[in-house]
Amino acid sequence: MNVEPKVGKKPLRALLIEDSPLDAELLWRFLNQSHYEVIHQRADNAFQLSQALNNAEWDVALCDYELPGFSWMEALNTIRGKGLEMPFIIVSGKIGEDIAVDAMRAGAHDYVMKNNLKRLLPAIDRELREAANRRERNRVLEQRRYLASIVDSSEDAIIGQRLDGIVMAWNSGAEKIFGYAASEVKSHSIFKFIPAVCHDELRAIFQKVSRGEKIERYETVREHKDGRMLDVSLTVSPIKNAAGQIIGASTIARDITDRKKFEGERRQMIEQLNEALARVKTLHGLLPVCEGCKKIRDDAGRWHLVENYINEHSEAACTFSICPDCMSQFHPELFDR
Repeated sequence: MNVEPKVGKKPLRALLIEDSPLDAELLWRFLNQSHYEVIHQRADNAFQLSQALNNAEWDVALCDYELPGFSWMEALNTIRGKGLEMPFIIVSGKIGEDIAVDAMRAGAHDYVMKNNLKRLLPAIDRELREAANRRERNRVLEQRRYLASIVDSSEDAIIGQRLDGIVMAWNSGAEKIFGYAASEVKSHSIFKFIPAVCHDELRAIFQKVSRGEKIERYETVREHKDGRMLDVSLTVSPIKNAAGQIIGASTIARDITDRKKFEGERRQMIEQLNEALARVKTLHGLLPVCEGCKKIRDDAGRWHLVENYINEHSEAACTFSICPDCMSQFHPELFDR
């Protein structure tokens, strides 16, 4: 099956559903004289067809209209049952216009008479292009479904809006954060659901987005459906159409209410600590003390009683007692007792 095509020829993997080996050989030779290098396999019953589909990938199925014990419709259903979208072209020598139309309505992509095979190559070219287009459309749709599932499962609010503020998309994260169901806000102006004091701010954001700017981690407030005010961080990006024109804004909103509350509490604790530290007075450096009366001299040269100086320059308070040495010297009678 992995045969390199001749120079200038495109490979074509053709599954020939044909009960006549001779007709299949003639069909293969006709195709091989064209711009295709044909790799082919013949099947004339359900088992052979199923085996061929399981063992290789095919670009096109060319099916005879009449197969003994196996109809073209069964062949088509077998292919569709495996989820394959390859072109299915009926090639027959006995088919009328009405039958051919019915076959195409049933799912065949085209029909060609065996006595007019010059129509076969254009039909194959056209259907291969259409099949490629279908695959691309399916790929894009699958990608969109994948992205949509990511958006819808996000814990952040993801909102799509036109530049005039009309809401076009509102994910489950937005429902959870702001309390409004998508049906309540879609096709309505976002200005109806945010505090009035934020309207000018949002208009300014839309103006920046319309110029292609992106706003990142902008902190502001929004209102929950129940009236609670929420702190949010916004990232707003332009939405462009296929031509690159800016047609709207995509907003990702994250609820930072708990974080802001924590930051406020932390800031308050720091302020209280700084206030407490500011009130603490400490003694440091060298203190000039009189040898006789033990007074302390301040920076201005004034002398103070020790207890007064300590009270003024620290949080300590003086209380008076007497040490054993002084007790022995000044009050020996009490010391002896």
